[in-house]
Amino acid sequence: MRVSVPHNTNRDTARRKVEARLQQLLAQYSSYLNGVDQRWEGDRLVFSGSARGFKANGTVEITDSEVIVDGKLPLIARPFEPRIKNTIEREAAAIFA
Repeated sequence: MRVSVPHNTNRDTARRKVEARLQQLLAQYSSYLNGVDQRWEGDRLVFSGSARGFKANGTVEITDSEVIVDGKLPLIARPFEPRIKNTIEREAAAIFA
């Protein structure tokens, strides 16, 4: 699953905004999450973890003009992929509005 959203700012500002929102989401949904691992490798966030027993992993890459979320969903979650993509697009758009 791949989602690209324009950020209309510079890389550093985009990264700070992504990081701040990510920390808010992790705190808000901490009771549903297990084994969350995240690390920045330059302008690329590598993440993994599980939510309600479903494992997921992927990356969030900050480029000069967009944020690209590339994630792998478990097979059982694939029917929900359009809904998950829509949620990610809405969240990202709200961060950079």
